[in-house]
Amino acid sequence: MSPTRAAGLVIFRYTNNVIQFLLMQTSYGEHHWTPPKGHVDPGESDYTTALRETKEEAGYSEEDLEIYKDISDTLNYEVKQKPKCVTYWLAKLKNPEHGVTLSEEHQSFQWLPLKQAQELSGYDDMTQLLSRFHEKALSLV
Repeated sequence: MSPTRAAGLVIFRYTNNVIQFLLMQTSYGEHHWTPPKGHVDPGESDYTTALRETKEEAGYSEEDLEIYKDISDTLNYEVKQKPKCVTYWLAKLKNPEHGVTLSEEHQSFQWLPLKQAQELSGYDDMTQLLSRFHEKALSLV
């Protein structure tokens, strides 16, 4: 069985000398916290999906972000006994004061420093991904 593909952006902002990650709480299921992401539509590239889903879920367009196309990571896991593959790219919010616009898919969001973002995400693979992206972000600010 081929995995369900999804893609998104791990967005950070640099404010008050702190890197903060955007996590959004789903309004369905277990109300888990993740970066903006979504399923890849037929004929759509993973990168195009990441841009579309970020605009739909957080209100950020490509112009609002500095996207590091060479910094990406993929998580592989199972959802309801079916494989899922999610590719994320690292992105910096150009204006750290630019607000989030939530879709109905999410009920809340938070900008959090690394440790709090890792704790809120609640998944080891996301914790590790955030750590790797934090290291990359440190060299970009």
